[in-house]
Amino acid sequence: MSTASFTNPLVEQTELLAGRASVELDKHLITVTGGDRLSWLHALLSQNLLSMEPGQSAESLLLDPQGHIEAVLNIIDDGQVTRILVDDSASQRVFEHLTRMKLRTRVEITLDTEVRVFGTFGEPLPGASVSWSDPWPNLEPGGHRYSEQPAGDWSYFESVAQESTLISAGTQALTALRVAARRPWFQDVDERSLPHELDWLTTAVHMSKGCYRGQEAVAKVHNLGHPPRRLVLLHLDGSGHLLPDAGAKVFHGETEVGHVTSTATHFEAGPIALALVKRTTPETVELLVAGEIAASQEVIVPSSAGKAVTVPRKNLMGGRR
Repeated sequence: MSTASFTNPLVEQTELLAGRASVELDKHLITVTGGDRLSWLHALLSQNLLSMEPGQSAESLLLDPQGHIEAVLNIIDDGQVTRILVDDSASQRVFEHLTRMKLRTRVEITLDTEVRVFGTFGEPLPGASVSWSDPWPNLEPGGHRYSEQPAGDWSYFESVAQESTLISAGTQALTALRVAARRPWFQDVDERSLPHELDWLTTAVHMSKGCYRGQEAVAKVHNLGHPPRRLVLLHLDGSGHLLPDAGAKVFHGETEVGHVTSTATHFEAGPIALALVKRTTPETVELLVAGEIAASQEVIVPSSAGKAVTVPRKNLMGGRR
């Protein structure tokens, strides 16, 4: 079971980056076996899984028909078995959905809620039975990145093991590192979240693969529209020694424009947060969090995101000059 902090979260961050510490995560393991497993998962999820090689890792999303994120899936295939790491809060939903969609497909699905999962940096946990390598911040084939800013230090792994022999670090330290790296997480998701809003087209969505649930909505927003919200990195005023909670409201002047999704104190950057704000919020203005904490924006998803396809105007004169 995860723990927020064991000693000093700032020290724990440096231990994690140095590869000397691990974080226990609240995740479950779904195992899929059978000859149809990759083609079947490929048809259900947002990422291209047909080309996975043994030992390769992938990230994918389970979407609803409107393209909203229902779960984030960290996928590893060894050539015989596909293993999926998923947050404990979403694992039952994913398992039930996969079970419903099995039909006559040659697959078997199991859910292990007793598994222990550890996060590490630099390399997988020594002695792990299963290890997933995070593709972030690389732009995966078929993906699309909205952000123009480089991501922070993020060479991250998740491993299944009975125990960790490394120093124990808490989830506060991990959150600080991933916020600094502009890395979206399932805790940044709410019932309205679209992949575009969190720049998740980068690693978890293949834009030219075949149909899957939510695919039409994803393509429509990317090609013809704009995501209604955008993810920003907030640098918080630390003079009051206040750190807002996830869910704290974000204001532009007196107008509420969004909410904080993750917050932490980074060992170098100080108090920082990820927030989802309205797309139309000006990118250069200072914001206010929880009514009292000044915050400067660092753009992750720009307000111009979307509209990838230019539709030519029809010649109103029917082609005649």
